[in-house]
Amino acid sequence: MEQLLLGIKSLTIQQVIMFGIGGVLIYLAIAKDYEPMLLLPIGFGAILANIPVIPGIPGIASDEGVLGILKNAGILTELFPALIFVAVGAMVDFTPLLQMPSMLFFGAAAQFGIFMTIIFALLLGFDINEAASIGIIGAADGPTSIFVASKLAKHLLGPISVAAYSYMSLVPIIQPAIIKLITTKEERKIRMEYKEAKVSKTVKILFPIIVTIVAGIIAPISVTLIGLLMFGNLIRECGVLERLSQSAQNELANLVTLLLGITIGSTMSAESFLNVKTAMIMGLGLFAFIFDTAGGVFFAKLLNLFVKKKYNPMVGAAGISAFPMSARVIQRLATDEDPTNFILMQAVSANVAGQIGSIIAGSMVLALLS
Repeated sequence: MEQLLLGIKSLTIQQVIMFGIGGVLIYLAIAKDYEPMLLLPIGFGAILANIPVIPGIPGIASDEGVLGILKNAGILTELFPALIFVAVGAMVDFTPLLQMPSMLFFGAAAQFGIFMTIIFALLLGFDINEAASIGIIGAADGPTSIFVASKLAKHLLGPISVAAYSYMSLVPIIQPAIIKLITTKEERKIRMEYKEAKVSKTVKILFPIIVTIVAGIIAPISVTLIGLLMFGNLIRECGVLERLSQSAQNELANLVTLLLGITIGSTMSAESFLNVKTAMIMGLGLFAFIFDTAGGVFFAKLLNLFVKKKYNPMVGAAGISAFPMSARVIQRLATDEDPTNFILMQAVSANVAGQIGSIIAGSMVLALLS
């Protein structure tokens, strides 16, 4: 009875608010189907992290607790984000990008918001490491955001992770609104010619190897991210490791995502989460996401001034890393304007390029600040 009273007496209003925030994340995951594999464990992890700690008994999120051990072993060592990239690499098919290499430019252009947000965050008083970590949210790439934050701003890991995955889940809501605001109906109706080119198995195998070597030489700090992404893709494309490929896509992805989510949630203690900085990070994350989307669209518009075969500007918005959700959103918008307009393959190509672009952008930030 005394232990029960100790728990009740230790409970603060801030912890109760965090229970509510965790509940909201769980609701969004279940009722709205917003990134349920991540928002649900993050929400429950936030609840666990704010259970009152009785003196003498380690809390579950403390260094001696289960979630604290997982954080120290899996996130601060970069293990969980790295393993996620192996799984993502095994899921990604780079064939559309190899058929249309020019789409790489959209993967680069759609990272514009990252650097704009870094500047804006600096103006708001964040230090350079914090600003860089916040800016990566705009890539709509949760693992890269976690990886960069774990190196540069560990104390902001919770709000940055929540912002990154929240905006990833809101792609179908946010992107259409931005695109319609900055494009005309005629631009959204532009048709793009698609010629399917055969990509040999040799090319598919060489692609991850060459990208790893080139990226590793240019930015050695990118090897953990790009190297393991491409390793996963090599497992997929080699044709002799089908069981490993399926395991990476399913068992590995599911297990690491589960542990990553609940561990990220455990960093959301009331003391570290309920402050002005968290609100600013959520706002800056949205700012980054909007400018990344707009950057890709405006880049396509710029190209249209110089080329005969016009690009549909919406394809530029698919250059963010939210694969394949963004590509599907772009195709749906094209169909809304013209039911016979099919630009899915071009959007998928830009979306795949965004996977690479977000990792390179994160690596560039780390290289510049290391």
